[in-house]
Amino acid sequence: MKFNLIGIILIIIATAMLLAAQSPERYRIGAGDVLDIRAYNRPQLSRDAVRVEGNGMIRMPLIDGEIQAACKTEGELAKEISTRYARYYRNLPVDVFIKEYHAREVALIGAVNEQGRYQMQRRIRLLELLTFAKGPSDKAGQTINIVRGPRQDICATDSQQTDGGFITLKLNDTLRGEEKANPFVEPGDIVTIPEAEQAYVVGNVFSPKSVPLKEPITVSRAIAMAGGPLRDSKTDRVHIVRQQAGGQTEMYVSLSAIARKKADDILLQPNDIVEVPESTGKSLIRSLLGAVAPSVSQMPLRVIP
Repeated sequence: MKFNLIGIILIIIATAMLLAAQSPERYRIGAGDVLDIRAYNRPQLSRDAVRVEGNGMIRMPLIDGEIQAACKTEGELAKEISTRYARYYRNLPVDVFIKEYHAREVALIGAVNEQGRYQMQRRIRLLELLTFAKGPSDKAGQTINIVRGPRQDICATDSQQTDGGFITLKLNDTLRGEEKANPFVEPGDIVTIPEAEQAYVVGNVFSPKSVPLKEPITVSRAIAMAGGPLRDSKTDRVHIVRQQAGGQTEMYVSLSAIARKKADDILLQPNDIVEVPESTGKSLIRSLLGAVAPSVSQMPLRVIP
């Protein structure tokens, strides 16, 4: 499975063009958002950095009680404030600007190129979120998970309130933009792309490495992904060690027999170790260390006091 960022971006552009003729949903202010409020020629009434309270309300000078800011657009709130000031100033122009967005935050973690928290200034679908994160990384597996907490949005109707849940989608379907695998992302969602499970190719190959099992991979393909066997390899006795609940199972295959269709090209399973031996015989442990040690040496060193 190959992740093509350009292809993903093209899908997003096509989707945006399709939706261009529709009226976009304007962002509605939510709890935690920070607002700048300007009253024309009345600086004493203007306010910077007004935070919307958890109940969706704000307070303004001279106005008795609270004003509901949540669930309104900037324009709707500006009109409401102007109306509330009508007893003091007739037709007072008011502008509202959202300075900081806090009501629509989601998290994207796992095998993506740019993990982190994302503030949504409008409703977006899952594929668009992935595009902002520059797509799945090379280590991504075949699924994408959404952990959705109970929805208690003060702007939502009773029918829109949910108890949350766990959603699993096929990553390839999401990347193709299939509707069922490309839902709207909701505030508070935690989106995770698990890494693919691994097999290991070690021994007398050009580049011993771990191989992500993002799709069905055979022993011969895995060896090719590791650069192929070196000249002095015993390719007629490739060693496969398979981890199982009751212990290990060992198998031997011949690459030449596989090439001649005289033997099955075995599909690898998670944690399989494929060893291409030298004619001199090198231990499996030394081979495995050769595949894993380079990545370990690049990890940060932390001191435990």
